[in-house]
Amino acid sequence: MRATVWGCRGSLAAPGPATVRYGGNTSCIEVRLEDGTLLVLDAGTGIRPLGAGTFADGPIHLLLTHFHLDHLEGLGFFAPFWRSDTELHIWGPPSPLHSLEERIARYLSPPLFPIELSDSPASLTFHDVPEQPWELGSARLTAAHVSHPGPTLGYRIEERGQVLAYLPDHEPALGMELSSLSPDWLSGYPVAESASVLFHDAQFTEDEYDDRVGWGHSSVEHAVTFARLAGVEQLILFHHDPMRSDRELERLGDRARELWTASGGRAPSPRLAYDGLSFALRDQSVAGDETMLLPI
Repeated sequence: MRATVWGCRGSLAAPGPATVRYGGNTSCIEVRLEDGTLLVLDAGTGIRPLGAGTFADGPIHLLLTHFHLDHLEGLGFFAPFWRSDTELHIWGPPSPLHSLEERIARYLSPPLFPIELSDSPASLTFHDVPEQPWELGSARLTAAHVSHPGPTLGYRIEERGQVLAYLPDHEPALGMELSSLSPDWLSGYPVAESASVLFHDAQFTEDEYDDRVGWGHSSVEHAVTFARLAGVEQLILFHHDPMRSDRELERLGDRARELWTASGGRAPSPRLAYDGLSFALRDQSVAGDETMLLPI
């Protein structure tokens, strides 16, 4: 399994000289399985450069965590979406009121978008994410509802003993002391438990979070605490605040490493996601620096 980050910014795209190192595109991760199956996690603005370069010989599976615009706004600019030879499967949280297609069409239609969802020439298939684990290609997937405004999923991808967990928008500490929670009460635990790599929301500093309780996002301290409680091997800080410069992000990364060490965490320490980060998970180890990750 190989993962590549195409967007790791939260809430709003933030291009410019202050965000060159870590990037300004919103949430999108490409996951290539060992058998060649292509999974795409979210359709933020990062999906545009992903679609500009490839593509898969077979179906594309787009896994949406939720429908806030920073996770959906890139779909209409995804080149395979406008090709007749594309087989695109779109997965998302179920609703008793409206189909997945209807909810996505609310954005991909006037006046919010100039073209209708139904105008796409691609072969589109919409799937409500099942409650039970399911298979895609050579991987086993699990999804679970997590603490964030509106129906929101986290995803767990397992292949050959390796686990990639994705929780880009997540507030597990909402209304309670996170460190005191047992796994049964910890939002996102089934997704992250013993993951090889966890991409997790770390939008706020500890001071900022006090004024943003209930917004659906985590402080860096909560991200580290959650990863330690879940027994994660490698934490990657994700969903960077659009107002955060590269230098400010690096200070936040330093704070995460400080907290990780203070809580007894072993190497590798947490690191910051950035547009272009790519790494492989093979068998029982991940190749690369810090014994875990290999940027290319």
